[in-house]
Amino acid sequence: MSKHLQHDAGQADSEEREVFIWTVQAEHAKERIDKYITDSIEEDVSRSQVQLWIRDRAIQVNGQAVKPNYKVLEGDMIELKMPDPAPVDIIAEPIPLDIYYEDADVVVINKPRGMVVHPAPGHTSGTVVNALMYHCKDLSGINGELRPGIVHRIDKDTSGLLMAAKNDRAHVHLAAQLKEHSVMRKYMALVHGNVPHDQGTIDAPIGRDSYDRKMYTVTERNSKHAVTHFKVQERFGDATLVELQLETGRTHQIRVHMKFIGHPLVGDPMYSRGTRGLSMDGQALHAATLGFVHPISGETLEFSAPLPEDMELLLQSIRNR
Repeated sequence: MSKHLQHDAGQADSEEREVFIWTVQAEHAKERIDKYITDSIEEDVSRSQVQLWIRDRAIQVNGQAVKPNYKVLEGDMIELKMPDPAPVDIIAEPIPLDIYYEDADVVVINKPRGMVVHPAPGHTSGTVVNALMYHCKDLSGINGELRPGIVHRIDKDTSGLLMAAKNDRAHVHLAAQLKEHSVMRKYMALVHGNVPHDQGTIDAPIGRDSYDRKMYTVTERNSKHAVTHFKVQERFGDATLVELQLETGRTHQIRVHMKFIGHPLVGDPMYSRGTRGLSMDGQALHAATLGFVHPISGETLEFSAPLPEDMELLLQSIRNR
């Protein structure tokens, strides 16, 4: 991988700032530093935001401040100390929510395709968080002002079940279950091609793509352990409906793993480029089942949500061919 994170910041303590460190590889020499960092960082930030960080000396190269137009050299060590978040004004919005379960500690919703889970700088409305803030009197503050209550997320163009925490105690318990891989997360996906095996396990580490930093790929370098189990539900010759169960929860995991075995998701704008045939607006991926232990009562809860209308219509059209 051409750019790598030497310190995985994760969730910083309240008195610490996240620190990211990259070492520039030869193929990125002469790149502007603002572009380099925008492409490298996992956070959803703009190039103009990176330029502000550079001017504020939050970003240094080999221990020295630089200008936004500085061109990186092979071997440069770039350090970003994330500034304390500026106050944000996330407004509660009366956006309808498809609520599957709710009590004083947890809320489970069925997110529609196209809806972003949490705000990001420059995009602070129309998200699940905006809707939850209107619906709930309070949410867990562990993930900060931009992500109150958010324990895990699913991609904008993935539909399905998502849980949120309404207080910090619930958040800690739910996050621990995710870390221990004890949360049941099953997805339904329509993929290109005829998957030959009725079931199987994809055990392949995932990391940043060295050529396109917005994408992920199966790689041994600077990667994280990732495991996905699959079962074929229905075959159509040129496509297959599969159920997938996450053992780990890496970014874009299902999308990357299915591409890795030669069966990218139908409609996936990133990982099925160049694939002909079936298409839809956004990847044909739905978080269909969510199961976890209630953080306070200890009761095992499990929820299932039917396929969204667009996936059902696509499947019907295939079956009627």
